[in-house]
Amino acid sequence: MIKVAVVGVCGRMGMSVASLAGADGDIELVGATEAAGHVSVGRGLGDFVAGAGPGVSVSDSIEEAARDADVIIDFTVPEATLAHAEYSVRNGKSMVIGTTGFEPEQREELLSLLERIPCVFSPNMSVGINVLFEISRQVASHLGEGYDAEIFETHHRAKADSPSGTAIALAEAVAAGLGSELQDVARYERHGRIGARGKGEIGIQTLRGGDVVGDHTVMFLGDGERVELTHRATSRENFSAGAIRAAKWIPGKSPGIYAMRDVLGF
Repeated sequence: MIKVAVVGVCGRMGMSVASLAGADGDIELVGATEAAGHVSVGRGLGDFVAGAGPGVSVSDSIEEAARDADVIIDFTVPEATLAHAEYSVRNGKSMVIGTTGFEPEQREELLSLLERIPCVFSPNMSVGINVLFEISRQVASHLGEGYDAEIFETHHRAKADSPSGTAIALAEAVAAGLGSELQDVARYERHGRIGARGKGEIGIQTLRGGDVVGDHTVMFLGDGERVELTHRATSRENFSAGAIRAAKWIPGKSPGIYAMRDVLGF
């Protein structure tokens, strides 16, 4: 039995992850957190999350919520994730992290911490999107620079970070297939009289609206033809199921940062 704590449990992803964890026979949900002052703090998790067993209360303390946990599952915000990683390093906990929106300095700090514990760190844990990462890299490699690469992503109106972590990961896969570094070729917006498209440029464009769970399209535009690869998420359970799979895979692994491709055996 793997003991799991879910942080940010009343968020969109936290609720979904906790519900699946509570229903999984191989997992014991032993703790949950929310931000100080949240209406859920101090109350039973079952009041907020379907399938949560009795005896688990929502806490605003990671020390309390994760005391008995083997794995912490984190889909929160960068500042909170950094604090949870510091706690995990001090206490030898494994982590599964799906948080996105890190500034470069935050990401560098986080990666330094995660090298010291077993952790699965992925911007998107669905099986389908992780297959798309690999396919996008391969297609970019085969088509080469004769095709212009553009990535479009659409999410619900409440999503805070832009572009999505998944879109950035797709752009990194395309850049890897082309033998370039994303930081050297990324183009995040176009406005005004900007001139011709730069050679090797990878465009990453963002749309926000409605209740879209997550749509991502990688487009390779050549002369006379184009190739489009699209993934559409219609439920957050795709991501949550991947997180649960990662939480069951990571215990006992050597310290280091793992991707979903490791969990899935790609």
